[in-house]
Amino acid sequence: MRQELIRTLLLTTLAGCVALLAALVFSATVGWLVFCAGLMLQMLAHFRNFALLDRWSRAPEVDIALEGRGAWDGVFGRLYRHEKDLRALVERRNRRIDMLLAAIQALNDGVVLLDRNDQIVFCNATSEALLGLRARTDIGQSVANIVRQPEFVAYLTARDLSRPLILRSERNPGQVLSIQLISYADQRTLVQIKDVTQTDRLDRMRRDFVANVSHELRTPLTVLSGFLETLREIELTPDERQHYLALMSEQSGRMLSVVQDLLTLSSIEAAPPPEDGLIDMARILDKLRRDAESLSAGRHRIVVDADDACDLLGGEHELVSALSNLVSNAIRYTPAGGTVTIRWHANAQGGVFAVEDTGIGIEAQHIPRLTERFYRVDRGRSREAGGTGLGLAIVKHSLNRHQALLDISSTPGVGSCFAARFPGARVVTH
Repeated sequence: MRQELIRTLLLTTLAGCVALLAALVFSATVGWLVFCAGLMLQMLAHFRNFALLDRWSRAPEVDIALEGRGAWDGVFGRLYRHEKDLRALVERRNRRIDMLLAAIQALNDGVVLLDRNDQIVFCNATSEALLGLRARTDIGQSVANIVRQPEFVAYLTARDLSRPLILRSERNPGQVLSIQLISYADQRTLVQIKDVTQTDRLDRMRRDFVANVSHELRTPLTVLSGFLETLREIELTPDERQHYLALMSEQSGRMLSVVQDLLTLSSIEAAPPPEDGLIDMARILDKLRRDAESLSAGRHRIVVDADDACDLLGGEHELVSALSNLVSNAIRYTPAGGTVTIRWHANAQGGVFAVEDTGIGIEAQHIPRLTERFYRVDRGRSREAGGTGLGLAIVKHSLNRHQALLDISSTPGVGSCFAARFPGARVVTH
């Protein structure tokens, strides 16, 4: 700017000198006209640069052609660099925002941002799926007008940030959500939504497991305690004593079975992957048939339908125990005179071991929970049959360790079919 001032003074001095010379040669009027013309030319040069600056300020852009003369060129250069740096800064900020939004969209948790009036500012895809929101139409709407469940509205109104709300979804029956309000940025609210359906199910199973174990062990312990008290305080005949001792032995055996099954289940869960030994299925099927006939004691018809040309790879002891459990269950829950069929065949998908019976059958609502620990359709009938409620849980874990699935189908009053489906990689044909 100092240089521009010196330049302007020099040009003005030059114009004055020329004007003075013109006044001496011609007249004072001509001299003044020359001086004014010189000043006008300087003003026009500055006006041109000012017009360029005004036009650029209305639509700023990084334009390398933006240049002026003298000090104006320095001003335009600084504006060019400033605009270029500003645009680079904005671009970096936009990239960061895009990355942040992409990360929020990728979260397994739902995220909803609310303003001070609980109107939706942003929601990610997970929150759309869990709460039924639609970002295209719901931005700017009150979240309470979209999620209308009374529990959620009351939680939102109360603003209790110390605890999450456990909400059972009305949109998806069986789905359980955990909703947490988090305050941020001057009375704005972040809503975090988690799908805790599996956690809730596992927690319920844990509570049921503890209650069932307590019940299964408390009943025989109560019986044993009562009999011991009786034997200690009351004189009994030898026959009565033998009767009580037999009942005590039965109850202790029941407790031992529960404990043994619990230990078996625990050892299966903690054991390393099974070794891929070759299992001779013809020999195993013959053993299962003989065990079934022994357990049935002639009360059932036992049928074996097997493909002798295929065997299995896996842990023989573990698999035989699981398959034997399916056979013994069929015997226990099939009335006398019924038929139990043991099948083993290979198909395009792998191998299928199935046990079909003509027993009492199972209602459809019970089938998904049959492999839960201690789950029983009829507790009284299960105890009469001698089960602990852990057999199918053991079967499921044993099959899972061999990449196999347990498929259960049943019709009440007609019978049931328990099929273990093994992948093709575990089937050996010969």
